[in-house]
Amino acid sequence: MPARRQKKKLFAQWKNDTLKPFQKKTPERQLAFHTASDKNIEPVYTELDQDEPGFELPGEFPYTRGIYPTMYRGRLWTMRQYAGYGTAEETNKRNKYLLESGQTGLSIAFDLPTQLGYDSNHPMALGEVGRTGVVIDSLRDMEVLFDGIPLVGVSTSMTANAPAIVILAMYVALAEKQGAETKNLRGTIQNDILKEYISRNTYIFPPGPSLRLTTDIFETCAKHLPLWNMISISGYHIREAGANAVQELAFTFADAIEYIDAALTTGLEVDSFAQGLSFFFSSGSDLFEEIAKFRAARRIYATMMKDRYGARNPKSLTLKFHTQTAGSSLTAKEPYNNIVRVAYQALAAVLGGTQSLHTNSYDEALALPTTESVRIALRTQQILAYETGVPSTVDPLGGSYFIESLTDRMVTDVEQELSKIEKLGGMRLAIEDGYPQRTIMEQSYRTFKAIKDREQTVVGVNRFLTKQDEELEIDIHFHSPELEEVQLRSLEKLKQERPNKEVIISLMKLKDRIRRGGNLFSYVYDCVKCYATIGEICSVMREEFGEYQQRITL
Repeated sequence: MPARRQKKKLFAQWKNDTLKPFQKKTPERQLAFHTASDKNIEPVYTELDQDEPGFELPGEFPYTRGIYPTMYRGRLWTMRQYAGYGTAEETNKRNKYLLESGQTGLSIAFDLPTQLGYDSNHPMALGEVGRTGVVIDSLRDMEVLFDGIPLVGVSTSMTANAPAIVILAMYVALAEKQGAETKNLRGTIQNDILKEYISRNTYIFPPGPSLRLTTDIFETCAKHLPLWNMISISGYHIREAGANAVQELAFTFADAIEYIDAALTTGLEVDSFAQGLSFFFSSGSDLFEEIAKFRAARRIYATMMKDRYGARNPKSLTLKFHTQTAGSSLTAKEPYNNIVRVAYQALAAVLGGTQSLHTNSYDEALALPTTESVRIALRTQQILAYETGVPSTVDPLGGSYFIESLTDRMVTDVEQELSKIEKLGGMRLAIEDGYPQRTIMEQSYRTFKAIKDREQTVVGVNRFLTKQDEELEIDIHFHSPELEEVQLRSLEKLKQERPNKEVIISLMKLKDRIRRGGNLFSYVYDCVKCYATIGEICSVMREEFGEYQQRITL
């Protein structure tokens, strides 16, 4: 009798003679166990749960086990805490503190007016200046933000999407003022506008013009910024909006397909830009599903780039991604519990092979993080890196029957969801139809209801509650309304001191270029260099491209 058939017989016998009698005598805690994506979990997994157990190695196609042969034995992941609040001067101090504390990369959070292409003196910016991130009106603010921080010596990630081309132009202009060569700049511009229509909603222009700006950045980076990641295709915000792990991967890769197709239509060769594509995922609290998700993501991406796009360079097949622990899991009640949640989520990201990691601070359900809370968040990564032994071997859970089964199932489920989107005509048409938005809202409601009905436990929220008089008070960051006045005065002074004639000419040239067609980056750069503001530049684009108004049929 073949070995596998014998094992199937033994397993069936064990279930009938050992497992079922025990379950009857000692009932399990609940009727069914399932992952956060509502997939059933069996009591035990064996090699029988894999159709054809493969032999995969890290650094080799399809990269399930990691994109490098030695992974963290060679270099640890980049510890990149997301930071930005108030003025550029304040954020500069926070970033210097983080670098001094051992952080190995910068991640810049912009306030809402900046993300939406408004200057601080615009009526839409009232009350929001510097509230959720740093305010950047012009190159002058960027100069202050990075004062004393050589751009060649640090890797910088910037969460800008609709005005990404403006923010990147400012960064390049600043680097050149510092005397740096652009070919040596390292970092990432998020530049992922499709997920804004799906989940985050800081869009400005319609999808067509937005994709034009995206591919303009692709072309610019491919030619002049070889070490720069031209996009960070983000599943994180899709997950934060309520998607499950399967939907997070499927919608992210569907977005990636749109971007790659758009770049190819401009005449770019896939291997000329694929190495500049990066991704951004969430790490939730379902430890094993998250690990499997990251492993599956590498396999799906490598196969897609090889089979669908014919990429020949092995580096074009490797999925590089940043991870952030799940902000949506943080609770305002018993906020110190968030330290524990974040530690487990960080563990999942590292066991899953992330290249870069942000760990959330325990007070982020209440306000922007304090210096104390962000230090604890960074120390969480450092303890994981230097005290636990987790980075000592590559893909330490590879070969686990459970992990391998979850990985295979994740691949299958994501591919099925991608097939649905393909039938809708691709992600851009799916977004216009509202399919991903509706899917996420439905999943978000199911999660909300499960927590409300106590089918899903959130410790300290719907189970194991602390009495009100026992709740601990914590110090939180308070946003000073005076910061807005400081920024408005700074903006007014800038407009008095800059060469306004040059500003007007550069904006007129940008408008003409938009109408004639062609890459806009150098024209935006010329505007930025003479201190045109983000609001003035985006205003020209608004006039030419129009503003997008989303309509979703529920």
